[in-house]
Amino acid sequence: MSLDSRLWGKAAGLGKNAAGAHHTHPLICHLLDTAAVAEVVWDELLTSRQRSMVAGALQVPDGEARALAAFWAGLHDIGKISVPFQLHRNGPKYADGQLLAQDLCGEPGYGFPAGAALDGQSHEAAAHWWLAGVFEEIGYPSSKRRPQSRLSHAVAQLLGGHGGRFHPVVYAKDYRCPAARHPGLGTGGWEEQRRVHFDEVRRVTGAVSVPQGRMTPGAAVVLTGLVTLSDWLASIDDEIRARLREEGWAGTPEDLDAYWQVARGAAACLVEQSDLLGTGFARPGPVQWADATSLVTSMDSQLPDLVSAHGPGLVVVTAAPSQERTEAALRAAAVLGHAANARGLFYALPTGSAADNHMTQLHAFAEQALTGPWRSLLLHSSSRLKPAEAAQQWAHAHASGDVSAEPGEEWVLTANSWLNSHHRALLAALGTGTVDELLQAVMPVKFNVMRLFAFSGKVVVVDEAHARGAWGQKLMLRFLEWAAALQIPVVLAAMSADKSVDAMLAAYRRGAGGGKEATVQPRRLPAWSFVDAQAGTGHLPRQPAGIVDAATLSIEVVDGAPYDEIQASLAPLAEAGRCRAVVYRSTPAEAIRTFRQLSQDLPGLEVTLVHEQMRNKDRWRRLAACRSMFSPDGGVSGPSVLVTTPMLEHVRGLRFDFVVSGPAPLASLLTRAAQSSGGRPRLVVLRADSMSELDDVALVRRTGLVLGAGRTISLPEDVPLLLDEVYADELVDRLGEAGGRELQQLDNRRTVRERRATGTGGWLQVPGPWELDGDLGLLSRVHPGMEPGLLPSVLGEDLVHVVCLYPGSLLEEGALEEKLARDSKRRPRPGQLVPYLIPIPQRLVDGVKGDANTVWRGMVALKSVLRLNMTLEDGTWARTGERHRFHVSELGLMVDRLP
Repeated sequence: MSLDSRLWGKAAGLGKNAAGAHHTHPLICHLLDTAAVAEVVWDELLTSRQRSMVAGALQVPDGEARALAAFWAGLHDIGKISVPFQLHRNGPKYADGQLLAQDLCGEPGYGFPAGAALDGQSHEAAAHWWLAGVFEEIGYPSSKRRPQSRLSHAVAQLLGGHGGRFHPVVYAKDYRCPAARHPGLGTGGWEEQRRVHFDEVRRVTGAVSVPQGRMTPGAAVVLTGLVTLSDWLASIDDEIRARLREEGWAGTPEDLDAYWQVARGAAACLVEQSDLLGTGFARPGPVQWADATSLVTSMDSQLPDLVSAHGPGLVVVTAAPSQERTEAALRAAAVLGHAANARGLFYALPTGSAADNHMTQLHAFAEQALTGPWRSLLLHSSSRLKPAEAAQQWAHAHASGDVSAEPGEEWVLTANSWLNSHHRALLAALGTGTVDELLQAVMPVKFNVMRLFAFSGKVVVVDEAHARGAWGQKLMLRFLEWAAALQIPVVLAAMSADKSVDAMLAAYRRGAGGGKEATVQPRRLPAWSFVDAQAGTGHLPRQPAGIVDAATLSIEVVDGAPYDEIQASLAPLAEAGRCRAVVYRSTPAEAIRTFRQLSQDLPGLEVTLVHEQMRNKDRWRRLAACRSMFSPDGGVSGPSVLVTTPMLEHVRGLRFDFVVSGPAPLASLLTRAAQSSGGRPRLVVLRADSMSELDDVALVRRTGLVLGAGRTISLPEDVPLLLDEVYADELVDRLGEAGGRELQQLDNRRTVRERRATGTGGWLQVPGPWELDGDLGLLSRVHPGMEPGLLPSVLGEDLVHVVCLYPGSLLEEGALEEKLARDSKRRPRPGQLVPYLIPIPQRLVDGVKGDANTVWRGMVALKSVLRLNMTLEDGTWARTGERHRFHVSELGLMVDRLP
């Protein structure tokens, strides 16, 4: 039977012919397009480590592995040769509305039983079911009792997962006669066409070898990423239109051979235009550091030899948050990246605000460490609508002087870049975002394996690695297991070594197949250690880093009314001439009120405000200004104070003469205190102030007990000891009966919350790489009771993005003269809204329906954006609802719950 080129693979977005019928792209052409792209991805995009993982698992030479990868990529959509897909109601039609594929129904061989068109099996699942049996027929290793353990089923399951989710194991009784369970697959001509397409893709790609290996976790991730990425690139509408075949194209073997050359030529251009190629790591040069015992110098003098001897792996850096620690982490990333031939870096931080602030340092690093062209994206909840447009707006906010239409930052992607989308953004060479992006790789979310694939070609740096609580800690351990199995170089930076850091070391060793003996991060500060990914062996430096910037931290605890104490602490600044301070308040509303009061009561001070509930572009601009004003050699001309919220504690490069903060866990207080410069840093703690709703009450209470009326500690030697003191069981015994009982109750509640979170994280996470037993379906398994809201809640406080609309508030199409009116029916571009989004906790807007019109509600990208139409009330733009009142100004958004 000859190939039927009428079976369509792509139609949406391809336009219509002169008669009004939809253009279609034959399925065989799309399969060959994808196979051709897979060849280029293999040659140009995969790292040598990724290719060797696949070739080693399949037990074939590199050239044969390449041909097999292209062949398998070309089979990904073979499930489209099925009744439900070809006759789908949204498929291509004639001008009169009749389906093009309806012509097949009356032809011999294309009959199908009643109800076949309603078979709910997706084309991805159909490929899985059908290919498992065909691969067995051509000699791929198989097993009747445990099909997931053999290559025939593994490759079929992998290809069935190209839509973002893998399907459950299919056993021999089903895959040997799949149409019996799923009549939509069809028999007769349907079956014959699947086999003809299968044979032609195999012939054209030259994948004649029959591999006898097994599908390892690493090979599965790389091949899944290769197939999915190739499909994405081969499915770009504009490019398909340039390859459309003339009507009546037969699809003979000669036609297919000719089209294969067309597809190969197009594939090279597709991959080249993806902004993914050419990035690498330069050989790190010697570092110039003031002191030979510094953390950076210790690492720079010894890590290259360890990596040269043992290969890339995990580097753990424990030190107080500082520019030096960030520099050390990036130096380690440069060494690991060069050794691994990595093609980029992802820098993960606890919060979006911290990610925003780190981009400048990351770009400076990239200029020195990366070779070839590189593209940078901002990746966190406030930028996910259009990451490239978020990065471009960030560039505008940080540019000095006038900003032209072309800012000049070569790393900024154009708004219509192929990478500028939710699922593809992680593939960018340089990503700066939140740790959530890592953790979702080990949660059963759609395209989680594509996340692992994106990270598998990069170096991953995690700053404040244990700042996500019990849930985040549990998921981080699972991510590190996968990172080791995929030989992903990782750098972890933490304030101090504790059991959680030891657990991370153990997780990476476990994923690398290392021994079970305990691995402990040195408790002294600063310190670093290394675990190689080949054998999971731990290594400590021969010459540990010495203490360079020792200091004495003075912690004062004051009991008066919070604002009175703030004013009393800052009043001397007005007379000091040149002094800088930062004041941490627990909420944006408190920060706004404090800013207004200080501006009125202390006119001699220059008061600045920044918090998380500002519009993205306002927050970016203010952070840029803060980095200029409050850097160690910043340009503050007089006494200045920055009023902020806990969002600022993870921002680096700011220096103040002293820090004022409300009560918080000791780790947070020490992180904030690290922003105080000089030989005698100073921290003032407001005991009577309110604490953040995100802080644990027990830890805040324990911190207050340990600090008492104040402490003076040596940095960094006393930090581990002070942290141990906060967590010590003996602290309860030091209190009276009533106080001890109260603290014990708070501890018990914290323990219950942490165990519940750890248990939920363990239940939610995907299996580790060595627990799969060949079944990729476990990576997509959704447990009963897993509600949609559970996934974001595990990643931290659920955020909603608000956009406030009022006359003159929002630009349309980038033109200053043309505003987006509140009642506009025009479709906004999602990326256009990124600068105007305000991230706020879900709990503050519970029950608020918003004011989205039908146009907004119809756009998937805007479903998570809460639109509020504001009106002028007493000189303020506000919106009053049933239970909340929102009011917005240049200082940000405030939400008040109505009585």
